[in-house]
Amino acid sequence: MHAAVYPLQPSAELLRGLADAGFRATPVADAAAVAESAPEEGWSLIVVELGDDQLAGLAASRRIRDEGSAPVLVVIPRPVSLDLAGGDFDDFIVSPFDPSELAARANRLAVPALGTGSEEVICFKDLALNLATYQATVGAEPVDLTYMEYELLRFFATNPGRVWSREQLLSRVWGYDYFGGARTVDVHVRRLRAKLGEERSSWITTVRSVGYRFG
Repeated sequence: MHAAVYPLQPSAELLRGLADAGFRATPVADAAAVAESAPEEGWSLIVVELGDDQLAGLAASRRIRDEGSAPVLVVIPRPVSLDLAGGDFDDFIVSPFDPSELAARANRLAVPALGTGSEEVICFKDLALNLATYQATVGAEPVDLTYMEYELLRFFATNPGRVWSREQLLSRVWGYDYFGGARTVDVHVRRLRAKLGEERSSWITTVRSVGYRFG
């Protein structure tokens, strides 16, 4: 996914956060540059990082939104001195921000631009699970999952940070009537880690003598 980022020299934290979320960020100097430098497939997202003069930054956001056809995410530094009601943007995040929050907000905005309602998509960092089509993407690249791999990943992504035993995962994902052994979970976790790739395999952590934690 491509993201136009204003101003021309955004913060390193913002660029790093967008890259981790699966976006190719292109800094732009002004509203005209948003249209002039648009990639062939169009922008998935426009990010406006406000500076010390937040009113001037918001005016720039308004002009950029008029020029661009993608949703606008505004990054606002603390302390916030703006009335955010009715702002010329689709969503905002206050900096310094948690990279995972940036990824979640950016993906929720960007995925509808591809034709899907945000309520039908679960996002975690640069992972997006489309509940309507059962498609999974990582960094906008499709991931080929079996039905149960998808269901297990969906359960993990909707319940991050909590440790689940193998028996709990069998019950919650496979169902009470499933009589397979607990090692079924291990096999599916191993396959998920492989399909997510080395960089993202650590999203699923093994908790010794207990089970697994996601996120």
